[in-house]
Amino acid sequence: MAEQRKLAAILAADVVGFSRLTGADEDRTLARLRSLRSDLVDPTISVHRGRVIKRTGDGALVEFRSVVDAVRCAIEIQTSMVDRNAGLAPEQRIEFRIGIHLGDVVEESDGDLMGDGVNIAARLEGVAAPGAICLSEDAYRQVRSRLDLAISDLGETTLKNIAEPMRIYSLQVGVTATAQPAPAPLAEPPTVLALPEKPSVAVLPFQNMSGDVEQDYFADGMVEDIITGLARIKWLFVIARNSSFAYKGKSVDIKQAGRELGVRYVLEGSVRKVANRVRVTAQLIEAETGGHVWADRYDRTLDDIFAIQDELTMSVVAAIEPSLRQAEIERVKRKRPDNLDAYDLVLRAIPQVYPAMPDGAAQALPLLERALTLEPNYALAHGFASWAHEIVYARGGSRDENRLGAIRHAHAAIAHGRDDAIALSLGGFGMGMVAHDRAAARQAFEAALALSQSCALTYILGSVIMALGGDADRGIEWGEHALRLSPCDPMSYAPLLSIALSRLQRGEHEAAAETAQKVFQANPYWSPAHFLLAATHAKLGRLDAARASAARVLELQPGFTISGYCASFDIHPSLAEPLSEALGLAGLPA
Repeated sequence: MAEQRKLAAILAADVVGFSRLTGADEDRTLARLRSLRSDLVDPTISVHRGRVIKRTGDGALVEFRSVVDAVRCAIEIQTSMVDRNAGLAPEQRIEFRIGIHLGDVVEESDGDLMGDGVNIAARLEGVAAPGAICLSEDAYRQVRSRLDLAISDLGETTLKNIAEPMRIYSLQVGVTATAQPAPAPLAEPPTVLALPEKPSVAVLPFQNMSGDVEQDYFADGMVEDIITGLARIKWLFVIARNSSFAYKGKSVDIKQAGRELGVRYVLEGSVRKVANRVRVTAQLIEAETGGHVWADRYDRTLDDIFAIQDELTMSVVAAIEPSLRQAEIERVKRKRPDNLDAYDLVLRAIPQVYPAMPDGAAQALPLLERALTLEPNYALAHGFASWAHEIVYARGGSRDENRLGAIRHAHAAIAHGRDDAIALSLGGFGMGMVAHDRAAARQAFEAALALSQSCALTYILGSVIMALGGDADRGIEWGEHALRLSPCDPMSYAPLLSIALSRLQRGEHEAAAETAQKVFQANPYWSPAHFLLAATHAKLGRLDAARASAARVLELQPGFTISGYCASFDIHPSLAEPLSEALGLAGLPA
């Protein structure tokens, strides 16, 4: 692969006073650092989808898909270090300092990164205080509305070997930061959501107790199936998987999680998988009081894994509503794959698809095809294969093989997934986006909601189909409902896109621009985020900003044309006309 330029979130970190620590006790310091890497640093980087570019003795350089991921990773590491250093004398503590920058980098053929983006991150790390995180202004803009920690504005600062002074910000975990020269306002605390009228529950990620980070996907898959089972109970309000998984790898205050997610009950647990046996523990907690409603432990062979999931799901439901009818009991039991290897492959593919980036989707397709070779009628595998083909088709070259693949797998997901709301939603999305059959898409979404009124993915993907189809009112309604069902969803970029396009169609340009900025913050490497910014800037007369966003669209998607985009997704004239006019003003090719 030839070298290429790209925008990247770069995290640089090292140990404060490493030479002093090794000079005092080299063996102990190196052993502790190795332990921190294996137990804390590397797993946390992995959870937040980071890639270690290089290690430098006591330090590391890491690339992330977004600044949000980089900052969440840094906060988690620094917070954990506060706990690990508790009780140690100051001279014995291992403390990290971290710098984060969003900037242009050059990726070499071997995957190494070079350029100003890397250099600035390294210089930011050098000026960070022990235990602190320094952000460049470019990075801070991406996360300022998402942080509930004190931020210090350090003002214009001259960094070594960087030509121009840069405005930088310091985030000090666990203490109140002192602003120099002027304190930045604290970010607003997370919104406290009103409890729904229905009984409401969130299933937090189960802790992987296997001692093997590679088994995380197994624990995650179990939680996803429990969420799916609960969501099929019509009188339950169930928080979507992606919002629940925002708490993965974190020390969770159940009362706080309940407030942030707007639920009455929280289910948490752990999974230990050893050879052919699995142990699952779970407990249901009333979030407001912290009281335990129910708890149990299951020791089974892997052959019984789906039985465990069903039994655990039903125990939770019975604890919430003891008078559960048998019809509701049967509703939770969706059709399972007969082949556990196929199930395993799909679990491994799913994280590659969710960010909606062509490279990840292309990596997921071979896994999904292998799953379908083992089990040809596996609806969920067909659904994710359809979506992966759609992603590659839309932003990876518009090849006919991907268009046909998306349609073929969409048909199969609907045909074989009549009892699976997620498969139906994915199939409906493929039918609406690529086959341009919005009637079939709506039928699939309605069938999914008949199975599970709490399926956030139905509303997420359905909102896009509504918006592109010119139904602005439902695009906004479905998008907002998706965000309520899943308030911390990494896929929030999709319903936000629907809301922004719908507001653009209705001529609400200021509101569209505000939502477009949120799309960009949620997925800064996604080309639709940038053409939305280009369009809304153009509508508001900010032509320089519009042209800059348009240039970024062409960097991310070199073959982009306005007519090609509108035709690929059969965008309704009521939206296509104002969108095309705005993108033309921004300078994108017709």
